Amino acid sequence: MTVAKVYVPRDATACALGADAVAAAIAAAAADRGIGVELVRNGSRGACWLEPLVEVETAGGRMAFGPVSPTDVTALFEAGFPGDTRHPLALGLVTDIGWLAGQQRLTFARAGWTDPLSLDDYRALGGYEGLARALGMPAQAIVDEMKESGLRGRGGAAFPTGIKWQTVLDAAGSRKFIVCNADEGDSGTFADRLLMESDPYQLIEGMTIAGLAVGAQEGFIYLRSEYPHCKAVLTEALARAKKAGYLGDRLCGSERSFHIELRIGAGAYICGEETSLLESLEGKRGLVRFKPPLPAIKGLLGLPTVVNNVLSLAAVTTILAKGAGHYRDFGTGRSRGTLTAQLAGNIKRGGLVEVPFGITLRELLNDYGAGSASGRPIRAVQVGGPLGSYLPETLWDTPLDYEALAEAGGMLGHGGVVVFDDTVDMAQQARFAMEFCAVESCGKCTPCRVGSVRGVEVIDRLVGGQNRQRDLQVLEDLCDTLVDGSLCAMGGLTPYPVRSAIRHFPEDFQ
Repeated sequence: MTVAKVYVPRDATACALGADAVAAAIAAAAADRGIGVELVRNGSRGACWLEPLVEVETAGGRMAFGPVSPTDVTALFEAGFPGDTRHPLALGLVTDIGWLAGQQRLTFARAGWTDPLSLDDYRALGGYEGLARALGMPAQAIVDEMKESGLRGRGGAAFPTGIKWQTVLDAAGSRKFIVCNADEGDSGTFADRLLMESDPYQLIEGMTIAGLAVGAQEGFIYLRSEYPHCKAVLTEALARAKKAGYLGDRLCGSERSFHIELRIGAGAYICGEETSLLESLEGKRGLVRFKPPLPAIKGLLGLPTVVNNVLSLAAVTTILAKGAGHYRDFGTGRSRGTLTAQLAGNIKRGGLVEVPFGITLRELLNDYGAGSASGRPIRAVQVGGPLGSYLPETLWDTPLDYEALAEAGGMLGHGGVVVFDDTVDMAQQARFAMEFCAVESCGKCTPCRVGSVRGVEVIDRLVGGQNRQRDLQVLEDLCDTLVDGSLCAMGGLTPYPVRSAIRHFPEDFQ
């Protein structure tokens, strides 16, 4: 009996939209009809608007169907599924779907194609080629490759990865550590989760290469506590990688060693800040540390530590496998490689879009997002998480790279793009930013701890219209204090959304 291979994604978004029920319905329908089906729970391609996206392997390529609900399964089989199927949900070859075909995927090249836990699948698509090369290179040569690639941190600060690694390599220490910041807490962001659930070995390989580069033999993944699907995938992937010799002593038969432990986060937004994360990793309350010293000099347990986020470490595998020049050829200016933008909020086609830096926000919203989900005009877009600026339509032609967005008064951050239509109240969005800071502040410094609370009160008075000019000046002074006096970016960036809302949408504060 011919057996058809059918793929149903297993990531959190697809499961939330019914993927488990769809997989069960396909298995039951095939059994009832005596049709041979091999169900593979693959990773997601990030096309959230098409989830659950079901795929069938054919001689001509992978055929896509979506979004599929459990109630659609019977009709699909009646239309010929998993063979030649004439049905409204049939999308043709997955590679021909315009939304995906227009992207340039480097970091997410394997996402959706493989069983995330299959080492054979990972290796078949170029996995561990980077590690094999790194094992034959001196540590300094690996660091130089990172510098040449132009890779910058994808967690928000955009610090050059090679420079950070060089600092740790040069630092004296009896032990050194690689810490992966997987505490993805920005609103509208999900790229880290998607990668860990869809291609976990890429993260594991990237951390291992980082260890070889700086002389570290120990690594930790600090995972957001709200990510149970990631926890399950990473736990199994780490065990399989160790069993296969890609972790532990004598890596791939060499004399090198690297070990990774998975640690679950404390459930606090502030633990996404690297020094607060290190405090939590040490078993303490997540409070921001004074800098200097930098974590690269005195990090975990007071020893030299690389702290990179998931996307930064994942990109390392591409750079080592294909060379720094290949990666650097993508992007623009000082923003090299690809941007992993995450479209969320009031957007018709939400999901992860990976394209070279330099695309404009307007192109992202229209060509990939297809406008608002409500069908109403888009009024504001927040880029860079809950502490990013609100950008009006006049700024949507700004190229999405670190420097251009900074010149426009915004920040790229982790690449989250949250969309609002013309019904949004921007005064309430400004208030939300201040309230978010008040709730999530670690409380260590006064400007953030007290200033955010006072900020909520001032915005309430401002909207109430009691003494507009006085309150505007008080709010401006308060924002200056937060920027200049806060210990970390939590307080220092809170004024961004507040000031941008007042500057670009003053009518909402009347």
